[in-house]
Amino acid sequence: MSIERKVRALAGTIILISLLLSLWSPWWLLLTGFVGLNLLQSSFTGFCPAENVFRKLGQRHGPTQKTAHS
Repeated sequence: MSIERKVRALAGTIILISLLLSLWSPWWLLLTGFVGLNLLQSSFTGFCPAENVFRKLGQRHGPTQKTAHS
């Protein structure tokens, strides 16, 4: 799995968890907003902190899709 897909999976997971936690406290919605803002700014700037964390953990950029010819 490529870093880009891992970032999307992480963002989606954090958003869903924070939405569930917001049933107990609406303050968890701030986490959802933070993730959304981070995704938006990374689309404009190309800087994504989660990508940097994955790279430091030893992940490499890989193909985004597997093709029949690979």
